[in-house]
Amino acid sequence: MNGNFLQQHGKKLAALATAALLLASQVAYSEAILEGQRMHPVQGKEGMVVTSHFLATQSAQEVLKNGGNAIDAAVTAAFSLAVTQPRSGNIGGGGFMLISSEEKDTVVSIDYREKAPAKATVDMFLDKEGNADSNVSRYSHLATGVPGTVAGLAMALEQYGTISLKEAIAPAIKLAQDGFIVTPRFSDGLKKKEKLLKRWPSSKKIFYKADGSYYEPGDLFVQKDLAATLSRIAEHGIKEFYQGKTAELLVAEMAKHGGLISMEDMKNYAPVFRAPVHGTYRGYHIYSMSPPSSGGTHVVQILNILEGYPISEYGHNSAQTIHLMAEAMKLAYADRSQYLGDGDFVNVPLKVLTSKKYAASLREKINPTKATASATIAPGKILPYESNETTHFSIVDKFGNAVSNTYTINFSYGSGIVVEGAGFLLNNEMDDFSAKPGVPNAYGLLGGEANKIEPNKRMLSSMSPTIVKKEGKNFLVTGSPGGSRIITTTLQVIMNVIDHGLNIQSSVAASRIHHQWLPDQLRVEEGLSPDTVKILGEMGHTVIKKPAMGAIQSIMVKDGMMYGGADPRRSTGLAAGL
Repeated sequence: MNGNFLQQHGKKLAALATAALLLASQVAYSEAILEGQRMHPVQGKEGMVVTSHFLATQSAQEVLKNGGNAIDAAVTAAFSLAVTQPRSGNIGGGGFMLISSEEKDTVVSIDYREKAPAKATVDMFLDKEGNADSNVSRYSHLATGVPGTVAGLAMALEQYGTISLKEAIAPAIKLAQDGFIVTPRFSDGLKKKEKLLKRWPSSKKIFYKADGSYYEPGDLFVQKDLAATLSRIAEHGIKEFYQGKTAELLVAEMAKHGGLISMEDMKNYAPVFRAPVHGTYRGYHIYSMSPPSSGGTHVVQILNILEGYPISEYGHNSAQTIHLMAEAMKLAYADRSQYLGDGDFVNVPLKVLTSKKYAASLREKINPTKATASATIAPGKILPYESNETTHFSIVDKFGNAVSNTYTINFSYGSGIVVEGAGFLLNNEMDDFSAKPGVPNAYGLLGGEANKIEPNKRMLSSMSPTIVKKEGKNFLVTGSPGGSRIITTTLQVIMNVIDHGLNIQSSVAASRIHHQWLPDQLRVEEGLSPDTVKILGEMGHTVIKKPAMGAIQSIMVKDGMMYGGADPRRSTGLAAGL
């Protein structure tokens, strides 16, 4: 009797026992993390990993422990995030990676941003009246750009890594195949996006139980289709994603629902190396992403403007400091609206925008005691002329390598569309183009001709993976999600460290502010002194309090020690050192 029972149910019992062990280990691990959060930086001498999900951090940390370098760990983390954080971690999107080498004293960047399909047209998101239709540009199959993540990660690993793609993907396959324990943040996200995700049967099947009910904290979340997709990529390389079964599944999804991406689009996609934007600030060298990201350009531009003021004397988050930051932000975002786009298609005046001379001319426009109305600000005269649910991670190794990586599918859960049979979400990055010049996108950002839709063009981004160096040594590795607020979030962590001497965890946790020219509002988080807010109002700023901005994951290297700071705004984030 017992033998028959075991014979009939042994596999099921074994599976349940495995799930129970997995639950116990992951819960214990997450509880240990939360116990140690959140105001003191994590230390390490041999390596440091900071990501927005503790399981991805753990996967990357193991790579470093086994002798891998920062690039190996970064690619491993990115694929693990694609499983554990589907709202933003992705293989259906794209992004940017900065890699710094102390040995060579170089910083390189990889642009694996999505591209518009070959059949894309400038007016594809305009209705019959000529107005931009945001539902089409955000929540349809037309919203998807050709994904770049898999190709970009593979390029980084091939050029700078020491392990194989198969080894880097292995932890992600295990997490998808065996499952992971649902966290409160994961469960809450699916509940909030129920209407979007249940619109598509392929998405409903993945993210909700068979009866349509929710995955609750403590449940096991398994993704068999995604595990199969990742296994194919691990076995056959990036060619499988762009020319094999996965590409065929994606293109079939497009054809079935009126999307534009073809097999030719997939086959022709390629990431590219780009020279990073470079500037200096108070003796530190700032490296960040160049177009089609606007992030690096405007981080450097704003720092150049603020370098002319004794910010440290004014104090951290004082009214005077915030006023000057807001005024500099307005000027930079005004320039963004006119001059920034894909440098392969338009002439972006990078040298001027990032020059000290141009910053000095902009500084003259700032009244040190009074806010300038945004309506009176226009883009500077130059001759010649992304989602809250992005995710960022930073990694440093014992060999002097540092990686700053930001990637996204744009909105939380992208378009909400899962590729049938492939198990991953499609991006809705086409909304980052200017569907109609002068009409704000989802983040309220204005765009112009430089960012209009064109076939095979990369859409403008605010993603700002950044590495700061001092005398050839890595000093600060940082970056954030947050749509239009990525630039200002990254900026403030740099200033918190350099101007105000805060440790990395305090720099990451400190209250943030944001101004993007239009709308003419100074957005602030909770935590600013009411007296400061009152003074800012008296200076002419329209101050509004809104939810938390960004989720910046950062590392500071100082005196031979690595310090990691995970943003407490993301409950699943973790910094882990060796």
